[in-house]
Amino acid sequence: MFLRQCLTVAAKDLRAEWRTKEALNASLAFSTVILVLFSFALDPNPEMMQEFSGGLLWLVFLFAGALVLNRSFAREMQNDCLDALLASPVPVSGLFLGKALANYALLMTLELICLAEFGVLFNVRWLGNIGALLIVMALGTWALTVVGTIFSALTVNLRLREVMLPVLVYPMMVPPMMAAMILTTSLLNGDPIGPGNILWVRVLAGFDVIFTLLGVAFIDTVLVG
Repeated sequence: MFLRQCLTVAAKDLRAEWRTKEALNASLAFSTVILVLFSFALDPNPEMMQEFSGGLLWLVFLFAGALVLNRSFAREMQNDCLDALLASPVPVSGLFLGKALANYALLMTLELICLAEFGVLFNVRWLGNIGALLIVMALGTWALTVVGTIFSALTVNLRLREVMLPVLVYPMMVPPMMAAMILTTSLLNGDPIGPGNILWVRVLAGFDVIFTLLGVAFIDTVLVG
């Protein structure tokens, strides 16, 4: 029953986004512009890519992801839709997880497109460790999604929520992004996940579990008070 409620909320958000495509189109255009500007500003030689490829990629994910996450609860402000959702039989934790799942699907779609663009613009071959790379992207994206959805709910009533959301989210994302950048750089350089970097996978997984539980526990306080 709870899972069905979460999936219902997620499906509602995905249908709403599919009709307008506001967040997805804006974030995709923004990420493409950033990648193109980076390709002009930086010399994409193999030596530089070996050191900075993962960092550049996740910076693009972070910047573009903020546009998707900001719309998560903001779209519910029209016609008091958020109050109607809070008054519905869906528990607040189910509302949070449903919106997180919808944001996760949108962010993963965006990131896969960005990954293909990154490979073309910077001549990076990322198919060699595609399985491990997708796992790292999935773990890092869920960390960004959970934290971003929590703060999207926290800043929904602020006038400057477009500014405040990145200010609040980015400092919280330092540990998982550090892990994701290190792992992604290694994988793009052809190095598999092994004893030398498995610790960073545990950091990502631990962060995901902890902040998912914190989000479920405190979302009622954030939204209802």
